[in-house]
This record gives sequence, C-alpha cells and structure tokens, in this order.
Amino acid sequence: MALYSAAAAVLSGLERGEGGLKNLVYGSDFPHARQLYALVAETLRYGPVLEALLDGAALLRVEKKLPLPLAKVLVYDLLFGKGLKCGGRWKALARRHRARLEAELARLKVRRGVSRNEDLLELPSGAAPEAPQVPRYVRVNVLKTCVDDVVEFFKRQGYSFLGRANSVEELKTLSGKKFMLDLHLPELLVFPPQTDFHDSRLYTSGHIILQDKASCLPAFLLSPSAGSHVIDACAAPGNKTSHLAAILKNKGHIFAFDVDTKRLATMNTMLMRAGVTSFKLAQQDFLTVDPHDPKYSKVKYILLDPSCSGSGMVARLPLDEAAPSAERLQALSGFQRRILSHALRFPAVQRLVYSTCSVHQEENEDVVHAVLQEEGSAFSSLAAATEESLQQEERVEPGAAPPKKRRKKRRVKV
Repeated sequence: MALYSAAAAVLSGLERGEGGLKNLVYGSDFPHARQLYALVAETLRYGPVLEALLDGAALLRVEKKLPLPLAKVLVYDLLFGKGLKCGGRWKALARRHRARLEAELARLKVRRGVSRNEDLLELPSGAAPEAPQVPRYVRVNVLKTCVDDVVEFFKRQGYSFLGRANSVEELKTLSGKKFMLDLHLPELLVFPPQTDFHDSRLYTSGHIILQDKASCLPAFLLSPSAGSHVIDACAAPGNKTSHLAAILKNKGHIFAFDVDTKRLATMNTMLMRAGVTSFKLAQQDFLTVDPHDPKYSKVKYILLDPSCSGSGMVARLPLDEAAPSAERLQALSGFQRRILSHALRFPAVQRLVYSTCSVHQEENEDVVHAVLQEEGSAFSSLAAATEESLQQEERVEPGAAPPKKRRKKRRVKV
C-alpha cells in the first residue's frame, strides 16, 4: 500500500473509532511503520490548519472524488512536509492545485498575523487546546555515543545549550533552537515541543532515541546492574528495551516478549540500529511463558508495561481513542492483575517495575494492591516515582546497585 493511501486509511480508522493511532499504524499493510506514524501524527497536528486551507482553496469542490482524509495528508506533505516525494497520481493532483493552496496559506498567515508555518499551530485567543504541548525529549544512546558528544553536535547545528534544568517549569520555557539536559535523567536532552529530528543523522544512525520522558522512567527506575538477566514482558515497539540495554551496557541478557509479529519485526530493526546485542525476541504472550524454564532462572529484574487505556498520554492526539468505559477498565485491570501475578512467579526475581500510560486508579494502585495482597509477605511495594524520589534516584548511576533498604522482601516498584 502506498504511503499516502495508508495514511488516509489510518485517519479514516481514527475517525470511525476503530482504534488508537499506534494500533492502526502497526495494523497497516504499509511496511515502514515509523514513516507512516510520523506522517499521520503531523497531519493530525496540523488538522485545523489543513481544514482551513482546503475550505479556502475549495479543493474538495473541484476534486469531488478526493476523500477528505487523503486530501489532508497530501496538502500536509505538499505545504508543511517533505514536498510530495512520492504519490503517483495523487502527487500530480496535488501539484495541479499547488499555486492555489500556497496562495491560501499566505492569506491565512496574514489573517492570523504570523510569518512562520509553525506559528499557525498556536491557537487563537479563546480557543480550547486539543492537547498539552510537551517538550521534545531525546535520549542519548550511550551504546553508541555520549551526552557530551551529542551536545557538541547540536551546538554545531546552531542550537544553544542551556545546561541542566533546575525545574520542570524551566523546561516549559524552551523555544527556538535552545535545549537543556533533563533535571532527573542523566542522558535525556530536552528541546522545544515542535522540534523534529526524524531526519537527523543522529536519529537515523541510532545515536539518539526519540523517547518521551515518561517512557524512559520505567527502565531508569528498574536500574538493573550490568550483567543481569532481565525480562521486558510487553516489549514492542522497543524503546524501553533499548534503554535497558544501555543501562546494562550490553552486558547480561534481555528476554523481550510481544505477541505482534509486525511490531517485533520493527522492534528488531530498531534494536539493531541502536547497537543492542544482548537480547532475544520472542513472539509469545508473556502469560504463556513458563517461569520455571531453566533459561529464566537468573532473571532478577522484570519490566512490565502491559496494555492499558492510554488515558494518561499527555500528548494524546485529538482523534485517538475515547475515554474507556467501566466495562473496558474492568477488563483491562483484570488482565493487568493476571500478568503482574504471573511476573512475580519467576523464582529469582528481586525487582519489578509495573508501569502504565493510564490515569485510572483501577489500572494502577488497585492492580498492585490486589496482587500484593495475594502474594502475602513475599513482595512489598516501593513508593511511586515522585519529584523527591527521582531526585534521590538520580544520585545513583544507572546500572549501579541501588541503595540498600532495611526490608529484605522482594520489591515491586510502581
């Protein structure tokens, strides 16, 4: 399936409520999931602007057979993206109307009093925001490079490095070509929200990973020591797995599981690009993995990031899944309890981090409390990641042994 047709199909699926963005992208027949995801995400981000341009240029009244989702994708790439580098007949169609669309874009900028395309994304006064603007986080892949070298690279590209942030509020003020080091995670750089590095050679070569801070926290908090055996129970698309490998310094072994063939194939490509060597992928439901299989006898650390409602994604796109019903929350929490209980069956496990992208207590505290009650005194929970606990964690080098606790029970971080 061609890129633009695949992107239009994903947009249509979102509008019909057939699933979330990631699920629809990975379920597409288009072979390059990251390219497809980036195009759809950017088209959604420019959605109101594209609708204004299409309406002003009367494109759909002229091209009556052109579906709206496909029109949005084409106009996005023509005016804001990479300039229609592919597309066949759709490329020819869009280019026929290029002058009209560019003229309408110029008029729209004049009406809104802006000079740059990005400024059109700023909402008029009184308009409700579609999603919070969050910084662009970039994790330095220490398997291939170091923070200092990456900072110097960006400085040569014209960026200004402002040092390490002292507060979250400081990160919110980033603009233009300025960036900082995150105040909690030692290998995480922070850029303004609209920064795009998908075409950067550091990204395409695996020297940097485009990974949100929340996604970096589970591996950071698990902090397995170099040489350890680790399970990533619900691993695809693999950013957390590559982070674990970096913390392990490629020493030890990671067993990574996922049920989706396409996601695992994409994950394998990403891990190879990132220089990860100490891993084994398995297309298998983690619930069917035998905890007493001898190959897992040395597993002391487990990262468990199971399927969830996704309700806590701060950059959630406007057409993503609707708020979950009570029935769906009940079904999800039931699955989450089963998979957490199963993870605690591995005989050598000493530390487990359970994480979700959900704001619902049913998927978080209630799951952990229920499982710990079932386990009795075998495990205990540690405090959830807070500003204070992160400040304490950051004093420990990733991969080093954490400070000793008084209790000798096996622990579950939540």
